[in-house]
Amino acid sequence: MSNFAQIASTINAEVYASFKLAVEIGKWPDGRKLSAEQKELCLQAMIAYELKHLPADQHTGYMGPQACESQSMEVPNILFSSKADTLH
Repeated sequence: MSNFAQIASTINAEVYASFKLAVEIGKWPDGRKLSAEQKELCLQAMIAYELKHLPADQHTGYMGPQACESQSMEVPNILFSSKADTLH
């Protein structure tokens, strides 16, 4: 097990919530901006926590079964001037 994996496996719900908020707003609780590396590490730690403690439908990025339904929607074709033309 890597050092990161060992540390990530010890994250509790409070730390998870703190990381999640920091990623959502792009800042730490004290107002400092997250660097790209910090954001990436927080996301990795969040995902590790979610895999261990949360059901799949609560995981970051979960789209559910409706994700496959988008194929049946008609999308306007912006390449043509007629609104009657659609992509299928």
